[in-house]
Amino acid sequence: QVQLVESGGGLVQAGGSLKLSCAASGRTVSGYAISWFRQAPGKEREFVAGISCSGGSTHYAESVKGRFSSSRDNAKNTAYLQMNGLKPEDTAVYYCAARSGCSIPFNTAAYAYWGQGTQVTVSS
Repeated sequence: QVQLVESGGGLVQAGGSLKLSCAASGRTVSGYAISWFRQAPGKEREFVAGISCSGGSTHYAESVKGRFSSSRDNAKNTAYLQMNGLKPEDTAVYYCAARSGCSIPFNTAAYAYWGQGTQVTVSS
């Protein structure tokens, strides 16, 4: 079993930055792809960014390309999401998710392990 805990969310003004962390425990996640999803009130959970096992491959939703950056430190069993140029429409609960294997699916069903989420609120 893999446990994931997100941190780093908060309230920020438009144009600001936040860095989310996803700390894994239970087993090493070097063989797991890790992705970030978000869910705004009344909306479905959507893919934001993902990173492969080694960190050599990343994918981003069109809405965050050029503003968000996904990284990981396998020695620390932790993944990160650097969010720059935040917009009010980025306001949501952000979740990290892990799956065994190195590919990065965009659908929630592909991920077996989820964190509890961290709130990101961007004010205009």
